[in-house]
Amino acid sequence: MNAKRADRLATIIFYAIAGFIVLLLAGLFGYILVNGVSHISWKFITSPPQSFRAGGGIGPQLFNSFYLLILTMIISVPLALGAGIYMSEYAKKNIFTDILRTVIEVLSSLPSIVVGLFGFLFFVIYMGWGFSILTGALVLTIFNLPLMVRVVETSLQGVPDAQREAGLALGISKWETIKKILLPAAIPGIVTGIILASGRVFGEAAALIYTAGMSTPILDISNWNPFSPTSPLNPMRPAETLAVHIWKINSEGLMPDVKEVSSGTSALLVLLILVFNISARWIGKFIYKRMTAS
Repeated sequence: MNAKRADRLATIIFYAIAGFIVLLLAGLFGYILVNGVSHISWKFITSPPQSFRAGGGIGPQLFNSFYLLILTMIISVPLALGAGIYMSEYAKKNIFTDILRTVIEVLSSLPSIVVGLFGFLFFVIYMGWGFSILTGALVLTIFNLPLMVRVVETSLQGVPDAQREAGLALGISKWETIKKILLPAAIPGIVTGIILASGRVFGEAAALIYTAGMSTPILDISNWNPFSPTSPLNPMRPAETLAVHIWKINSEGLMPDVKEVSSGTSALLVLLILVFNISARWIGKFIYKRMTAS
């Protein structure tokens, strides 16, 4: 077989593999959306779930998912930025940084249920915090931190060295060069990584079963005191998220419309994750243009 024919055959094979993956994902998403979108309504999104009767919704679970996401990002983004900047701009090549990178790789490969069991043993039992949103946010921070650190480090390393040298040549300090030149240039990749990590937070279930819990107390929406046990903003209360809710009602749900509730929740969860992923490019480009004036 000559080189031209081999190249053509390899191209066909790669296009076929890519087409198969696209069709598989489209079929999976299409099946979930076709079966679930018809069950999504304003009442379904805002009303609380029912344990034994039909007609329940996912209002508290949807709020818990967003609240847990925001709290996780507040904790993990500064840590990821600091660690990524250190690994990219300050860490020297030695045994310490080699061990640190190995630890990050090991953490990124841990199954989420293992991280959840660690959170259950340490935060829930040893620290005595019980099932809570804060416990879930800390565990998801551990779960997502390796990915976000690598994204920040890779994005900064992708900035040409000429920009570093130009900043230093102008007499700007190293930190000012990082803050004013490197971070704005790396913003698209960093924002994309943050939003992709947000999608992982939104769809995580295994780690949250053991940390945030599988129930939500009766909440008073008008009570915004974060120290009140009935306040939706209380970080020390248990919180069932959308992904956990799907698992729970499919495993032990007793309501007569369990299939409809599960399909609607799954479709809404898929749509939210798609929004996160699609918005990654747009937000990254927008921030990049604003910070670089390009």
